[in-house]
Amino acid sequence: MIPRHFYIAASVMLAAVLGMSIYAWRMRGRVAATPASSSDSRPVVAPVSGPTEEVTLFVAYDDLGILRAQAARIPLPSVRQQRAEELLRALIALYLDKTSPHPIPVGSDIRSVYLIDPGLAVIDINAAFADGHRSGVLSEELTVASLLQTLSANIPGILKAKILVEGQPRETLAGHVDLSGFFDLTAVHQLTAELETQQ
Repeated sequence: MIPRHFYIAASVMLAAVLGMSIYAWRMRGRVAATPASSSDSRPVVAPVSGPTEEVTLFVAYDDLGILRAQAARIPLPSVRQQRAEELLRALIALYLDKTSPHPIPVGSDIRSVYLIDPGLAVIDINAAFADGHRSGVLSEELTVASLLQTLSANIPGILKAKILVEGQPRETLAGHVDLSGFFDLTAVHQLTAELETQQ
């Protein structure tokens, strides 16, 4: 004959297994119902060392379709190429903020900026920036004009620029603005002046 305490122990263990199964099933349902948070896939960059300087960022405002000059204080290194990269990263950080007037995709980043004499800047953006950018003539023009005007306003001597994606040429940013050629900064200055004055 099986002792009574064995039946009691087996019943308690069965109840515990059943309770844990129900708990695990409910937790799985909660996890499935919770929206996945988008993670920031940008590479971690070393902190910038250098004195904090006042710079001018040309910020796009989608609702008005304009660019506005905005003063900012950011740490800038002494090397010209690194200064260019930090300027554009400061602009990107502003656009990645929740209250941005010109939102861009999460994970967008500047991979590098190459300053090639005489007067050529090559901006290499990451795939997240280009692949997730909103399609539309005005949105794309504002992004490109914002990047180029910010760069040329703070780094003297840039006459033309090229934008690459992951180090490779690309036809368009998101279907409209042509990235296959070089941007003449004189034309960008004129476009910026028009975009600044539109209300």
